[in-house]
Amino acid sequence: MARERSKGLTPGRAKNLVGVAKVVAPALIPVVAPLAARAAALVSDRYDHYRARRLGVPVDQLTRYSGRGARLHARIAGFTEALDQLNATDRPFVEATETRLAQLLAAVRASERMPAPRRKAAHRAVSTDLDALEAELLKRLGV
Repeated sequence: MARERSKGLTPGRAKNLVGVAKVVAPALIPVVAPLAARAAALVSDRYDHYRARRLGVPVDQLTRYSGRGARLHARIAGFTEALDQLNATDRPFVEATETRLAQLLAAVRASERMPAPRRKAAHRAVSTDLDALEAELLKRLGV
C-alpha cells in the first residue's frame, strides 16, 4: 500500500518553508518594495480625491476640513464664498449672514469634542440653519 501523506502543515514542511523564505526573500524585497510603495501612494491619492469630492472642495484644500464636522465646515466655507456675489447689492444681508455663519462655524468646531449624541444633534441643528440660509441666498440670487 502507498503511504498516505498528511495534508496539514507539519514541522518538517514548516522548516522547509522557512528555509525557502530565507533564500527567496532577499531577492524579492528589492523588487516588491517599490511596487508596494507605489501602490500605497496610489491608494492614498485616490482616497484623498474621494474625500475631496464628497466634501465638494479641491484636493489641495482637503486639509482645511477634517474631523466629524468636515462636511459642515466645507458647506459653511462654500456659502461664505457665494455671499461675495451679493456683497455689492445686498450688504445688510451679507453682514448678518456672515455673523450667523461665524456662529455656526464655532458650533461645528465646538461639537467636535462633544459626546456622539450631542454632536449629532448639534450637526443637525447647524445643517438645518444652513439649509434655511442657503434657501434665502438662492432667493436673493434669483434662482
